[in-house]
Amino acid sequence: MKSTRKPRMPLSSEAIARLADDGKDVSRFFTNTGRMMAPIQRVNVDLAAGMLEELDRAAKELNISRQAVIKTLIRQALDQQYQARGIQRSVKRR
Repeated sequence: MKSTRKPRMPLSSEAIARLADDGKDVSRFFTNTGRMMAPIQRVNVDLAAGMLEELDRAAKELNISRQAVIKTLIRQALDQQYQARGIQRSVKRR
């Protein structure tokens, strides 16, 4: 009967950090296929009840969250502003 090798479990970030601290080569753990995510900054915004109802209707129609509607509308408004001013937006997608 053939012996099958069990696949290794991925190492935790702490284990990889320990290897790096010990001077070992840890480059095999990094593929450079992902992208760096910027830290999220939370904001509070006060909105009138009517505006919230409109946002909720739009979210329901699009089948997305209220937060996604807000982000999309803000992005569109900023892009329109840049376009109106003739400014090329510096892309820092995260």
